[in-house]
Amino acid sequence: MDKVTQYRECVQKLLTQYAKDDVSTDEVEVQLIFNTERDHYQWMNVGWQQFNRVYRCVVHFDIKGEKIWLQQNSTDQNSAEELVEMGVPREDIVLGLQPPYKRQYTEYGAA
Repeated sequence: MDKVTQYRECVQKLLTQYAKDDVSTDEVEVQLIFNTERDHYQWMNVGWQQFNRVYRCVVHFDIKGEKIWLQQNSTDQNSAEELVEMGVPREDIVLGLQPPYKRQYTEYGAA
């Protein structure tokens, strides 16, 4: 299996695990968005809570240049470490949610 295919499977598995504990209601839907053609992967909450619009990206990954980019994580899960435990090398994980100048000081890839 090539690297990108493996990374797609890891990201999809991780998002599916996370989202299974998030409960859809009549008002707010849990959505998993897997775009394998352009390599964008998201867990979203979409709907309404009374008079307030809910449009929340809970977790967002991209795969760019054979690296997994963590773009958003509003959970208490350490997604990067979970990817490492799944066999993804640290240098192939980029914390896109960190400013570029800070990435060099993390234990993950800089870009």
